[in-house]
Amino acid sequence: MTIEYFIAWFGVVFPLIFSPGPANIVFALSGAKQGIRKSLPLLLGVDLVYIICSLIIGFGLGEFLKSYPTFMIVIKLLGIMYIFYLVYKFLKPARQTNNDETLTVYTFYDGMILQALNPKGWTMLFVMFSLFLDGSFDHTTQVIYLVIMVAIVNIFTHIVWIVAGSLITQYIANPVTEKYINYSFALSLLIVAIWLLIDTLVAI
Repeated sequence: MTIEYFIAWFGVVFPLIFSPGPANIVFALSGAKQGIRKSLPLLLGVDLVYIICSLIIGFGLGEFLKSYPTFMIVIKLLGIMYIFYLVYKFLKPARQTNNDETLTVYTFYDGMILQALNPKGWTMLFVMFSLFLDGSFDHTTQVIYLVIMVAIVNIFTHIVWIVAGSLITQYIANPVTEKYINYSFALSLLIVAIWLLIDTLVAI
């Protein structure tokens, strides 16, 4: 792999991964609602599924999926429904434990389901492999390199979004202000879900 190849890959992939999308906004919500430590299972769930999806598409099943657009539409619609559910989970009143700690809102399984049904994640992988799986060196080696690189960028990005959400609420002493900031996070995720729904329905 040449440095030119890596720079071109990073220039395309990093903006796609770092930009606001369903998973990134959920990470910010999670950081704001339950802190950094309790958000790690969510991160593990998302990135484990992302690695699996990367391997699936990289080793050829991506072409199979693209041959059945109806299947992809179903995935998108299920993903959108799940995003609406995650907004609801965030906004519903938090239960309290015996020592007055807020219980976990988003779990490892939420992360797995969210990423498996995340239309942005699938699209990004299709774009990456169509552009950079170019046969410039051994196919298997190239797929593994791409999967490892995208996993590293993903984990870094998701940690940044979690920390950002946590810091925003951590340094706000006013509960009313914190409440409105939480609502703005949830509204952002809701807008993304509505936009994805409209985009999917128009494409049908």
